[in-house]
Amino acid sequence: MIFLGGFLICAGLIAAALFFQYVMGIGPCPLCIFQRIFVIITGLILLAGAWHNPGIIGRRVYGGLTALAAALGAGVAGRHVWIQSLPFDQQPGCGYSLNDMLETFPLLKTLKLVLEGSGGCGDVLWSFLGISMPGWVLLFFLGFVLMGLLLIFSRLGRR
Repeated sequence: MIFLGGFLICAGLIAAALFFQYVMGIGPCPLCIFQRIFVIITGLILLAGAWHNPGIIGRRVYGGLTALAAALGAGVAGRHVWIQSLPFDQQPGCGYSLNDMLETFPLLKTLKLVLEGSGGCGDVLWSFLGISMPGWVLLFFLGFVLMGLLLIFSRLGRR
């Protein structure tokens, strides 16, 4: 049930992202797209865990993979929050869209450009309770890291 619940949260996050994009007209910047990718990866790991219904060792493996994927996503989301916290004149300038970068540059160069922040990544277009969208995603990723660690180290299911 833990795996299924985590998967449903990831599915909800992607549904919310699509709602913001297609209903509210808030297009994703390159860092947003990478955060979505890590949410999807985390969700697929959790779905596999729900489908497999593993024992203790399998639970630890899925927990470790969940924690790893979520930690990588938290790194991207944390970078995005940091870019948004910079004064406007210190924020990286708008650059290529992610599609243009992938067509123009090799993959590693594209990844470097995305992590530097481009395409309006410093703009805060939506917030709730004073926390921007990447801030909320960061909190969810930290929750998934914690969940993964609990799956690894908890005594649930031991006899």
